[in-house]
Amino acid sequence: MGGPLRILHVVVNMNRGGAETLIMNLYRNMDRSKVQFDFLTSKEGVFDKEIIELGGIIHRIPYINNVGHFKYLENLFNFFSSNKQYSIVHSHMDKMSGLILKTAKKAGIQFRISHSHNTNSEGGLLAKCYKWYAGGFIEKCATDLIACSSEASKWLFGRRTGDALILKNGIDYEKFKYSPIVSNNIRQELNLNNNELLVGHVGRFCHQKNHEFLLEIFSEIIKIRPNSYLLLVGEGPLKKSMEEKAEKNGLLNKVKFLGLRSDINHLVQAFDLMIFPSFHEGLPVTLIEAQGAGLPCLVSDSITKEVDIGAGLISYKNLNDSPKKWADEAICLRKGLKDNSRFLIEKGFDITQSAAWIQDYYTNLISTKQKSLTIFQSVSL
Repeated sequence: MGGPLRILHVVVNMNRGGAETLIMNLYRNMDRSKVQFDFLTSKEGVFDKEIIELGGIIHRIPYINNVGHFKYLENLFNFFSSNKQYSIVHSHMDKMSGLILKTAKKAGIQFRISHSHNTNSEGGLLAKCYKWYAGGFIEKCATDLIACSSEASKWLFGRRTGDALILKNGIDYEKFKYSPIVSNNIRQELNLNNNELLVGHVGRFCHQKNHEFLLEIFSEIIKIRPNSYLLLVGEGPLKKSMEEKAEKNGLLNKVKFLGLRSDINHLVQAFDLMIFPSFHEGLPVTLIEAQGAGLPCLVSDSITKEVDIGAGLISYKNLNDSPKKWADEAICLRKGLKDNSRFLIEKGFDITQSAAWIQDYYTNLISTKQKSLTIFQSVSL
């Protein structure tokens, strides 16, 4: 009473992943006098400072990898039981959301949202088996289901996929409109000129993103276009091995590992094309951002067709095709430098629309609860 509705988002940390970027895009565009985001995390993240500046609260409990299954569930239950101010829990942990929502239900949290951002799980056989077990609780313990795409919904929600709502991974398209001045500034920063072909990729260094194949494609590209560079943005557990592979293949002077960057909207404007050979994705916000900048993208056909905004910038390629075939197609792609905001708005990728939708969604959940309570009290009287 007297303040904004506070929503608890559950993530491992608030780093620059696809789901986390979407959450922050929504958060920045929310009417925070009406709806405020708080976070239950297990590790520090790069967005923590901004979250606090926007009025959010960050709670932290140790992750399951550090304390084990039973202690993690105990910590979750103790947290939910002692934080009854949250009537809506919004979990973004894919199959692990099953454990979150099961515990939230046990603690009496009324609205429990599972949000699917992917179409597969990462990790080895044991990890995938555990996640399969955890995901089994979503069907009975989630009151509400949201997904970034229809494929992401089918993967996580199974028989309940028909109950899921699709929330598009919207962006602030004004920030991504192509500017030759921005493009030139980034190239100067990286000591690259306008005659060089810049191949870009934005993503965490993990198995899912398939960086190894990307390096093989780039090896073929420089055979055709020697004045080419590969710019890799991101961090992750496989970064060191990719640096070693680049060095082994004699590519270190042609591949730039840029680490985590806060200026993705500027970087993509300097790229000539993006290659995205992921094994699986939900609906990568990076590809929406790239299209917003008029950037042609060569992507694996395992990525949903829903990512295509209709601007003629997405080309699909099978992962069974050789790196040479990928390279041949990549160098034929040409930048579309026009304003693509119309396509983004028509396809529902305008972040202001997405933020308004989720804000109404949250408030409607609570208003429905209040109406039901009023009716019950009237009948009782």
